[in-house]
Amino acid sequence: MKKYITGLALITLIISACSVSKDIATPQPELPVAFRDADIKTTGDTSGIGKTQWKQFFTEPVLQGLIDSAIVNNYDMQLAVKNLEQSQLTLRQSKWNNVPEVNLNVSASSSRPSDNSLNGISLSQFLGTKHIENYSADVSLSWEADIWGKIRNQNKVALAAYLQTNEAKKLVQTNIVANVVQGYYNLLMLDAQLAIAQKNVALTDSTLQILRLQFNAGQVTSLGVQQAEAQRLAALQLVPEFEKNIAIQENALRILTGALPDKITRTAKLDQFSIPDNIATGVPSAAISSRPDVRSAEFLLNRANANVGINKAEMYPALRITANGGVNSFKASNWFNIPASLFGIVGGSVIDPLINKKRLSTNYKVAQVEREKVVLQFRQTVLNAVGEVSNSLASIQQLKQEQIIAARRVGTLQQATGNANLLFKNGMANYLEVITAQSNVLQGELELAAIKRDELIAVSSLYRALGGGWQ
Repeated sequence: MKKYITGLALITLIISACSVSKDIATPQPELPVAFRDADIKTTGDTSGIGKTQWKQFFTEPVLQGLIDSAIVNNYDMQLAVKNLEQSQLTLRQSKWNNVPEVNLNVSASSSRPSDNSLNGISLSQFLGTKHIENYSADVSLSWEADIWGKIRNQNKVALAAYLQTNEAKKLVQTNIVANVVQGYYNLLMLDAQLAIAQKNVALTDSTLQILRLQFNAGQVTSLGVQQAEAQRLAALQLVPEFEKNIAIQENALRILTGALPDKITRTAKLDQFSIPDNIATGVPSAAISSRPDVRSAEFLLNRANANVGINKAEMYPALRITANGGVNSFKASNWFNIPASLFGIVGGSVIDPLINKKRLSTNYKVAQVEREKVVLQFRQTVLNAVGEVSNSLASIQQLKQEQIIAARRVGTLQQATGNANLLFKNGMANYLEVITAQSNVLQGELELAAIKRDELIAVSSLYRALGGGWQ
């Protein structure tokens, strides 16, 4: 018996060295030498700002506090953590796949056959009893030899699922960091626009008072007063609109941090933030490979490879080894009479699917198609990643030019408004010129604040696109 088991195990080990399916290596998609619109001098040989920890990249204290709270309390983040814990438990359990299944069985039974049955007559004649009793306590072992690598591939699936879930958690964090940052910049823009509107209301108040004095003196008609009043109301109408938007943005940020809607205390101003002149993007191959979604796509391919191997192995014969041993007796008094009650059984079987061949073959082909789909998804993920980086770089570059032009325009309009007010007070300009100048400077300053916000968001989007935010 020992020779039989040893020989069977040796054959199993030799056959198990074979692989029934060939894995597809991670594709090497075509990547540019440098990102479009990136400064070649700042690309470097790493993934650039994507490797920078978010606390070093976003240094404003209030913003850091919001990000910290969101990472800990955001419910999407907490769900991602729970998914990771679940996947980790599955991975730990998969390590027991190669261990034989062992069960302890204890049973006792008593039956009384019919007196007219063959068993009943036999019992009465030979044993002098009308009852059949059976007492058994044994340990059973069952083990399927991993000849075709099915169990190894099951372990690979569990490992790849865990690693993929870990990358999914990182991806959730990068998105949360980006959303908090963008929401905070938007809040600072609304603060700036509210201040601009309030300043313009005060400016139009001064013009309206002068026009009323001139109207009372008969120097202007009521039309001038009405137009000045309309301009003042237009600026005043923006105040509650911005206050409403500020409250909504504060609530959104609080919800992102897992807190109830409320005010957010802040001291920073939009114009205190600056855009770096040179932003290191790194080499595309290094930068893209560090993104959590790209890494997740790689592990998804590993899972697909393993699933193909599992489905292929299902088509081949399975070798199962069983063993059973313990004590057995038809009398309770002799149940544990050692060694008389001892028994043992060892067996091996080869199970080859016949009728299910077609179904198993179809499952294997479906797994191959699924793997091909995963490869396409991986290539699309990489392509999207390159596009996101390029879009962010283009936005930063063009918004910088737009901001320069808008700042010059606002400077000119502010100077024109000051001159118009002086000329108007000295009777050298009419009220229409003053109202037009005030309206233009209001819109110009509001647009400049929006452009500054867009610049800051573009930089944060580039940081996220390069895989930053989960460190």
